[in-house]
Amino acid sequence: MGELNEAVDLGAALRSLRRLADLSQRELAELSGVPQATLARIESGRATDPRFRTVERLVRAAGGKVAVNAAGRTDNDDGNNDDGNNDDGNNGDGNNGDGNNDDGNNGGGNNDDGNNDDGNNDNAGEPLPTVPHDGLRDVAGRRYPAHLDAWEVREPKDWPGAWWANWYNLPPPLWPLPVPAATYERNRAYRDRRRRAAEIRRTIRVRRVTDGLPATSWRFVAELPGGEQVGELRAYERSRHLVYGEGPCEDREIVLDGVLVAEDYRRLGIGRRLVGLLTDEMDRVGIRSAGAVARFDDVDLLLACGYQLEASRPWSLRLDRRPALAE
Repeated sequence: MGELNEAVDLGAALRSLRRLADLSQRELAELSGVPQATLARIESGRATDPRFRTVERLVRAAGGKVAVNAAGRTDNDDGNNDDGNNDDGNNGDGNNGDGNNDDGNNGGGNNDDGNNDDGNNDNAGEPLPTVPHDGLRDVAGRRYPAHLDAWEVREPKDWPGAWWANWYNLPPPLWPLPVPAATYERNRAYRDRRRRAAEIRRTIRVRRVTDGLPATSWRFVAELPGGEQVGELRAYERSRHLVYGEGPCEDREIVLDGVLVAEDYRRLGIGRRLVGLLTDEMDRVGIRSAGAVARFDDVDLLLACGYQLEASRPWSLRLDRRPALAE
């Protein structure tokens, strides 16, 4: 967790820590033993001078730490641990009074939770992430819960309470309920799914694979940051000059062979990004037409990507040479 210093907005820091720990104000108050009303005053800025012990209890309960440094010094200015070495290079355990803590362990070696108090653990100094919706307020001027996700409502479908949005195309004067300026999701499981989807959309990588493929075939893959493949698109050119051996023609066509996305990663826009890459490639090579045979959800995907249904369609044929099962 990040450190707090005098330049940090204490209320904002506590909200960020609560968000990282997925704790509501009530839950953090119970864990720390600090009244929720006190925590609310600190986060809102109404408690301008809270007690140090109160702040420490809140920060520790949220998984953070409070570091106190001497003015003008960092935790490790000269490469030696301030708590563990005294001025003449001898360990403080044997020679000075502040080298040992109350339980007989070196004061710089262990703190209450087993981590070094001087800020030299792996996560020391990390900046605290801000709460994305910290600037939003409800009608009473209050912030939305930091551990949940809030967003602006620009149209009824952005608000879970607008049950009519997907069923009736009503003009604003006929909306059954007034639409708020912002809203938030209370269901943590649903919130976590939204966060996971947003993270995947942000980090997914789509690219073309050319190894071992002819120039008239295309393969695009979608990969997670670790390299795991979660989506694939295959297509090939089927133009008259390739099928019948005629000379080059302007009436070139691509056949979309298939779009596959792993089940846990569907409905995240991965298929649309793959189809979009194919469309960009068509523009690059000068091919203006593409065809596909699809069914079920694949039809909706291609319609959303600009494809159109044709009046005629090929018959679906199957050759099955498996032996009949004995009765």
